[in-house]
Amino acid sequence: KLLTSRRAPREQPPVKSCVSAGCCCHSCRYYFPCQRWLAVEEDDGQIVRELVPVDEAFVKKDSENDGQSLATLGLEQKAKSTTYTVKVKTGDKKNAGTDANVFITLYGSKDDTGTVSLKASKINKNKFERGKVDEFTVESVDIGDLKKIKIGHDNKGNSNGWFLEWVEIDAPSLGQCLKFPCGRWLDKSEDDGAIERIIFPAELQTTEYIPFVPYEITVYTSDIFGAGTDADVFIVLYGSDGICTQQKSLCLNKREQRMYFERNSVNQFIVELEDVGDIIEKIRIGHKGGGLNSGWHLDRVAIRRLLPNGK
Repeated sequence: KLLTSRRAPREQPPVKSCVSAGCCCHSCRYYFPCQRWLAVEEDDGQIVRELVPVDEAFVKKDSENDGQSLATLGLEQKAKSTTYTVKVKTGDKKNAGTDANVFITLYGSKDDTGTVSLKASKINKNKFERGKVDEFTVESVDIGDLKKIKIGHDNKGNSNGWFLEWVEIDAPSLGQCLKFPCGRWLDKSEDDGAIERIIFPAELQTTEYIPFVPYEITVYTSDIFGAGTDADVFIVLYGSDGICTQQKSLCLNKREQRMYFERNSVNQFIVELEDVGDIIEKIRIGHKGGGLNSGWHLDRVAIRRLLPNGK
């Protein structure tokens, strides 16, 4: 049944930082907390997010508290999402780059992501330049096995034509990395004049591996003078039989490095890593140094392996 949003009745206090939708019979209400940025310069750079409902009691419990407990609502959302790393290669041809706004849609066996703007490249300040590879993050609720993509642009800007070489999409939680070869112009004055294309994965270029699992990592910085750090903090998890994860940075960008790991702070992260099993025997945590305030006094770390649906 389609749910439509409505205002809360006057006598009910609003719930902080969530969107609610109720059915027409007023018998139930669904809460969609976010607690994350929708900004190109913040978080993972996305300006659109898919939200799934959480239990009303959980929202009300957290809304009565402040600080860290409220932020866990956003982490619940992140834990229920699938994260895709999207790499886009612009061809090495004359005038191959574009200044237009590029978008992509991922189509799965269950659903699709809707149109996602590729605005914040993790690699290059100037996106979609000749011969360059750009990397983006796309988050979505479960769309099933990835079947195809649609990618295109709005044809705006002085240099709007674009030669797309390929798109690579890695989904660690699904254990799949797929290559979508293109090798064609998206240009009204080139090729067939199309500025968007539907592309299917190349079977022989698909890589499968053991799916990653989400871990909730809580980091406690000590309450002593100079305890905080602006350095790039990373972690490695070790399980039994010599199994370990890759080294993973906890912050997505330098802005987050400046925001987190302050004196007497508690910071939580949802990180997708290799599954080390039911027992974590040890961890390795540290930072890469550099900067004026790189020294760090760490109090403790708590780690929870999340089950399906973020539990």
